Amino acid sequence: MKAHHLESFTLTKLPDSIIVERVLQGEKGLFEILLRRYNQRLFRVVRSYIHSEDDTKDIMQDAYVKAYTKLEQFNNEASFSTWLIRIAINEALQQIRKNKRQTTNYGKTERLDNVFHLPDTNQMNPEKQTIKTETRTLVEQAVDQLPEKYRVVFMLHQVEGLSNLEIADCLKLTDSNVKVRLHRAKNLLKEELFKTTHDASIFEFGNHKCDAVVENVMKRI
Repeated sequence: MKAHHLESFTLTKLPDSIIVERVLQGEKGLFEILLRRYNQRLFRVVRSYIHSEDDTKDIMQDAYVKAYTKLEQFNNEASFSTWLIRIAINEALQQIRKNKRQTTNYGKTERLDNVFHLPDTNQMNPEKQTIKTETRTLVEQAVDQLPEKYRVVFMLHQVEGLSNLEIADCLKLTDSNVKVRLHRAKNLLKEELFKTTHDASIFEFGNHKCDAVVENVMKRI
């Protein structure tokens, strides 16, 4: 049993390129490592374009399946995460175009408290819990109000921690364009709200949601 856990742990530490190579050689189950490795990031990227959490999860699954079917096209010229983000963004934009064709009325977006999931705050007193919840809700509302082109740059840089060059690669922008958009995004947010965004729990996507996406994708591939 201990050896099995050690082997599983070792597999999760493999670099993306090795996992991709082994999946292409027939070890399909290893694709789950990539799902769990990038679920959080992909959720935040797609969520920057799509307000509905259900639609976001559907797009994530479609992006993963497309990535799996096109895995032979991954050539390591960019990082796997960059390649995956590009696929997810394309899927999100296709969904937006589809929605525009179907109707000019987007309808009501989901309540933010259905999208924003707080970490365990059992160690906080009730007053601090309330303050933290309200602050994060305000942060998410402020981020959601950003225009799409600024929002995705902000999320990738401030929340996901990608460098300007990585973002430029993902979005096919110049480094200077990324800098301009990030600067503009920060200016559009109130300074006191911006300071609270250095919290990795924003648009958190984990636990049962992560498991559900993994399970659905693995069934489809």
